[in-house]
Amino acid sequence: MIPSEEVSARRREIEDKLKQEEETLSFIKESLEKSDQLTKNMVSILSSFESRLMKLENSIIPVHKQTENLQRLQENVEKTLSCLDHVISYYHVAKDTEKIIKEGPTGRLEEYLNCMDKIQKAVEYFQDNNPDSPELNRVKSLFERGKESLESEFRSLMTRHTKPVPPILILDLISGDEEMDTQEEMSLEHLPESVLHDIIRISGWLVENGRNQDFMTVYFQIRSVQLDRSIKGLKDHFRKNSSSSGVPYSPAIQNKRKDTPTKKPIKRPVLIPGTIRKAQNLLKQYSQHGLDGKKGASNLIPMEAAISLGHEHDLRVKHLSDALGDKHGPAAGRDDVFDIEIDAYIHCVSAFVKLAQSEYQLLTEIVPEHHQKKTFDSLIQESLDNLIMEGDNIVSAARKAIIRHDYSAVLTIFPILKHLKQMKPEFDQVLQGTAAGTKNKLPGLITSMETTGAKALEEFADNIKNDPDKEYNMPKDGTVHELTSNAILFLQQLLDFQETAGAMLASQVLGDTYNIPLDPRETSSSASSYSSEFSRRLLSTYICKVLGNLQLNLLSKSKVYEDPALSAIFLHNNYNYILKSLEKSELIQLVAVTQKTAERSYRELIEQQIQTYQRSWLKVTDYISERNLPVFQPGVKLKDKERQMIKERFKGFNDGLEELCKIQKAWAIPDMEQRDKIRRAQKTIVKETYGAFLNRFGNVPFTKNPEKYIKYQVDQVGEMIEKLFDTSA
Repeated sequence: MIPSEEVSARRREIEDKLKQEEETLSFIKESLEKSDQLTKNMVSILSSFESRLMKLENSIIPVHKQTENLQRLQENVEKTLSCLDHVISYYHVAKDTEKIIKEGPTGRLEEYLNCMDKIQKAVEYFQDNNPDSPELNRVKSLFERGKESLESEFRSLMTRHTKPVPPILILDLISGDEEMDTQEEMSLEHLPESVLHDIIRISGWLVENGRNQDFMTVYFQIRSVQLDRSIKGLKDHFRKNSSSSGVPYSPAIQNKRKDTPTKKPIKRPVLIPGTIRKAQNLLKQYSQHGLDGKKGASNLIPMEAAISLGHEHDLRVKHLSDALGDKHGPAAGRDDVFDIEIDAYIHCVSAFVKLAQSEYQLLTEIVPEHHQKKTFDSLIQESLDNLIMEGDNIVSAARKAIIRHDYSAVLTIFPILKHLKQMKPEFDQVLQGTAAGTKNKLPGLITSMETTGAKALEEFADNIKNDPDKEYNMPKDGTVHELTSNAILFLQQLLDFQETAGAMLASQVLGDTYNIPLDPRETSSSASSYSSEFSRRLLSTYICKVLGNLQLNLLSKSKVYEDPALSAIFLHNNYNYILKSLEKSELIQLVAVTQKTAERSYRELIEQQIQTYQRSWLKVTDYISERNLPVFQPGVKLKDKERQMIKERFKGFNDGLEELCKIQKAWAIPDMEQRDKIRRAQKTIVKETYGAFLNRFGNVPFTKNPEKYIKYQVDQVGEMIEKLFDTSA
């Protein structure tokens, strides 16, 4: 049972909570009443505000509409006035710009172009809005006059400021790739910067506004003349200033040459002064007396007639000087000019490429892109045609010379052709985008040169074999024949142009001629695609063919000599000269590509001729040999028949020795080593045989006058043989 105190407390607690709830309810009711009153007041205020807004709107809207109409009217008036001002301005354009147009653009190009823009807009306005207006004719006439003035200014600027590039600068430009650092790459400034800016502005305006392309014709005509004059100026520079010491360059390049080692090979071929010229002179001399089969001077002495191969270089220079004449004489002058012309042409080819590249860079700044290739094509035509024409003239001259059997002309083609092929990639790059006819000009010239060169090489080889001259130019002393020296000299010239000569032969697909199997990997539809290895083998085979033809001809020529010994000396000298010449140059390595045993074969031929020569002494030594000598007992008196036989033996030996020494003393063996070898061998054989004979019969009483028959002692015989092949003895 809950205590009464707890019940009372619980009741009081409930009553207190009830009282609090009643107070809260009373507060909420009062709040609601106040809220209702405020709501009524707000509704009243809003209703009053709405009424006032409606009154204001009814008052403002008419005013707003009226103001809007007034603003629209004002804008229309302003636009009308602006249009009137704009239209009126077109009627004043001719008057405002006529003076400036009349005076021309010189010195104020930007102002002039602004005037032209105004005139153009006026023309367009009158054409669209009032085509019958007299003002249209006036502004059109003014516009045409202004355009003509711009064209005239373009031509004037181009003419006044376009000048040929100085030759020294061209030479520096050519040498820049090889001798200057890449950081110092040279470029040409064809036009002053301010002038170039004006020209670019005029050309741009004429293309965009004048719709005129005539200025492009003016441009390529003027620049074409400049390009041609620059190349011709370089050629004249060579003619006036070149010498055997080289081509003059600017001090910058000369200093660079002295101080800076070349890091990569020079593309421009450097001709060895006079090398080709000397070879040509010798070959021309030979063609006049040998290969053409005509009768030449019987007293013409071959270059190697009296030289020892040990001193060949010094004596060759002397003989070359004799053959070429005095270096200050007219012939030398013509030869120098010839060298200069070749070198000049090679430099002009390089100059054309460099200048054309520079011209294209300039052209891209002035001529619109879609006209650049065509304009450039026209610009370079004259200079390119002149280069090709000069090349064709060289080919034509070479062909005529070949007809005359002057094969030295092919030496002119080699350095030029080599350079053209080296420059072809740059040519192709420069001519990229030009017409097909322009691109094909250089390949056509290269093909023509290769064809001509190949024909010359083949005809040279054939004429080496078929040279009919056997009597008039045969050396009386059996020395090296002109045919041999000139053939070797010609082949040695090919060493500097192995790739070029190989390509010449390959271009004619001469593999069938030489029975060389063609590897599909080495060939293609283009002759230029032959591998370098195949070309080298082809050139090796060609050289072997020439040497083989030369050997056949020498054998035929040797039969002219009535004395077999002299014939043997002649063949020995020529074979030895061929072998030594091959060994002293790279020819032996080139021959070995297809003929591994060539060196051994020549040595065997040389030894065979030595043995043939030695047989000429048998008629001397046979008199004193052991065979058929009388046999007698010591102390027994000789019979008359035996004494007579001994006398005949001594006399036969003496006469034969004297005769051979007299004859063979006039013969020549230029190679000192071979000369000494042959003398020594012959001296040994004869001295031993004679010594044995003299020892056996020298003290035999076969005559009352022994000095009449025993004319020589053994050492004297050796001394006589030592004087063989020595005309000074």
